[in-house]
Amino acid sequence: MKLQVALAVLVSVFAIAIDGYNCKVVQFIFGDSLSDVGNNNKLTMSLARANLPFYGIDFGNGMPNGRFTNGRTVADIIGDKMGLPRPPAFLDPSLSEDVILANGVNYASGGGGILNETGGLFVQRFSLYKQIELFQGTQELIRAQIGTPAAEKFFQESQYVVAHGSNDFINNYLMPVYSDSWSYNDQTFISYLMETLQGQLKMLHSLGARKLMVFGLGPMGCIPLQRVLSTSGDCQHRTNKLALNFNQAGSKLLEDLSSNLPNASYQFGDAYDVVNSVITNPSQYGFSNADSPCCSFGKIRPALTCIPASTLCKDRSKYVFWDEYHPSDSANELIANELIKKLGFQNDTNAPTPAPAIAPSPE
Repeated sequence: MKLQVALAVLVSVFAIAIDGYNCKVVQFIFGDSLSDVGNNNKLTMSLARANLPFYGIDFGNGMPNGRFTNGRTVADIIGDKMGLPRPPAFLDPSLSEDVILANGVNYASGGGGILNETGGLFVQRFSLYKQIELFQGTQELIRAQIGTPAAEKFFQESQYVVAHGSNDFINNYLMPVYSDSWSYNDQTFISYLMETLQGQLKMLHSLGARKLMVFGLGPMGCIPLQRVLSTSGDCQHRTNKLALNFNQAGSKLLEDLSSNLPNASYQFGDAYDVVNSVITNPSQYGFSNADSPCCSFGKIRPALTCIPASTLCKDRSKYVFWDEYHPSDSANELIANELIKKLGFQNDTNAPTPAPAIAPSPE
């Protein structure tokens, strides 16, 4: 009798543990350098890595962690404010089935895009197709750990973020070295992106993604790199127009998918207007600089990355851009707050506050 009771208790405890796995809501993030938290740092041949100071200076211990900014990503901040754990990079050596069940996974890779050909000059990077393939491998691990029914429930209750698109323009279509630049025009290239993205999002739905958000593009023509490559130093109108058209098409695609895919709640997060407003009127948002990077080589432009020989601005919290491509922690927080407001996400008042952003050695 005692043995039967003990076995019954053991079975009950095991069932509770499995149910606990199912009930834990985590994130699975697919993206590029705006969301990368360390994958590219493990790709030894990649030319797009954030593995040197001063990347990560305002995050944790201040050492490089794979984020292409001084602090947090937009996905970090939204997850924090929703009370969700921060998912580790797929290539993090500590990743295990238990870590996945407790925290999710971030597959984002600097230089990656919706299209497989995007970012080829960076040599190594995970495209969105590759990231989805890695996610399929993750699912196999979890099914083996907790069984198929529990795994299906776990993945269907998780949150999904897809943050791709900027590299498909900046590091593909707008660069003559890529065949897409002469194989398409502006309209047909965006159609190509939407057709590809539609198939990828349907694939994620077939793998259990029910609650999914796609990040829209900001005014890409106003990033420091695009400005410095123009003759006037102003924003590049055509690049911004491409971003607006991508967002318009993406919003329509997500609306259609959400209506037609079973149990799908797919949302498109568009923060273009607020970022454009910040760039146009930075002082109204507490910024002093919206056209050049905080981390640079001074007057030597463009400085394609941030390295120990770079010069930091005096106050990182006052700069919209961290380097030639990427927003600062302060700008990412503003973008995240706008997306939270637009999409009606619940805000967790216990979310971590940003670290101080004052340079250790002001100029």
